[in-house]
Amino acid sequence: MTTTTEVTAATSLLRFATAGSVDDGKSTLVGRLLHDSKSVLTDQLEAVEHASRKRGQDTPDLALLTDGLRAEREQGITIDVAYRYFATARRRFILADTPGHVQYTRNMVTGASTAELAVVLVDARNGVVEQTRRHAAVAALLRVPHVVLAVNKMDLVDYAEPVFARIAAEFTAYAASLGVADIVAVPISALAGDNVVEPSANMDWYGGPTLLEHLETVQVTTDPSEEPARFPVQYVIRPQSAEHPDYRGYAGQLASGVLRTGDTVTVLPAGRTTTIAGIDALGTETDIAWAPQSITVRLTEDIDISRGDLIATGPTPAPTKDVEATVCHLHERPLRVGDKVLLKHTTRTVRALVKDITYRIDIDTLQQRADATELNVNEIGHVLLRTAEPLALDDYRDNRHTGSFLLIDPADGTTLTAGMAGESFGGAPAAPAAQGEAEDWA
Repeated sequence: MTTTTEVTAATSLLRFATAGSVDDGKSTLVGRLLHDSKSVLTDQLEAVEHASRKRGQDTPDLALLTDGLRAEREQGITIDVAYRYFATARRRFILADTPGHVQYTRNMVTGASTAELAVVLVDARNGVVEQTRRHAAVAALLRVPHVVLAVNKMDLVDYAEPVFARIAAEFTAYAASLGVADIVAVPISALAGDNVVEPSANMDWYGGPTLLEHLETVQVTTDPSEEPARFPVQYVIRPQSAEHPDYRGYAGQLASGVLRTGDTVTVLPAGRTTTIAGIDALGTETDIAWAPQSITVRLTEDIDISRGDLIATGPTPAPTKDVEATVCHLHERPLRVGDKVLLKHTTRTVRALVKDITYRIDIDTLQQRADATELNVNEIGHVLLRTAEPLALDDYRDNRHTGSFLLIDPADGTTLTAGMAGESFGGAPAAPAAQGEAEDWA
């Protein structure tokens, strides 16, 4: 029998995202992190050295290790989210390197949506700027539990401690006002390698960990058994073969928590209660499964269950057609009151209507602009939606997997908006849910 101890003894994996303003040296930092941790293959390094020589550079431009698109290399900027896997003796990492340009802030939402830590880079010469505050706000909005402020280019300010202290204090105060609980500041020089992987001899006044040391030791592992189980049904399996004439299983990926044979579960949105008869994983029957395993669940009762239903344990969310959420708009086309959209929540997609945009958030002041009638690209706001069918959404602060959703253009399938259900961003009072029936549209 598999135990919870075996579940939590799995190899530690940290998903983290990097963000920073243009020319703050973010791609160089990521390249330095990969290079100095010996996570770059020989042929990759040779390709970077060759590309650097063609550009007239005497030393390898480590930023080229992450700027993979041709447009990125030609312009010297990061446009798309670049995912990198690397490992040290202490931990495995999945890194999402996100763009710095304002028009690509939406890409940070993509990169940070599954991150457990965000590294926000600032130029020591410029300090905290508008884009820095925007990145901190996105990290707070997405409930990223750990934030690292990497104060880069300390070599260009003579490694001055007062410069670092001032920037760290300003950023920490701002991030704390957003509700970020864990904030660590590290002074670095990505170009010279100071405090990235190896401690810096130029900053003996700094007694904290290097960036890599912090990434290796930050506590992010949680016990899946402490979370309620959430299992969105992706596919119903009914082979109806002579070997398995009565087999009926529900396949999908366990979003959170642990499921065991014999557990009492609730099927949402119907609200029916039943018991798990068996669990199949990788073609083998097992008595326990934990997130994020892909499994097939068999139930003791023959209940009408289809794709998009949620099998859950513990306190379950009340299905509702009135959805209140904080959103980040991702598309150039504005989101307006009255828009008809599709709402995708886990494996369920339903029609929805934008009933109200309660307010837009001013990133600089964190004030709520109540006169908003639309949200433009990269803007964050609070909306009220009315869906054609009930949804079982958790509060995003309780479950990032089943508390998030996407708004989609029904005409062409374009992703418009990323949403986080539940309380208002920044701790503002929640607005009452919209009442009335949704418009029936096709």
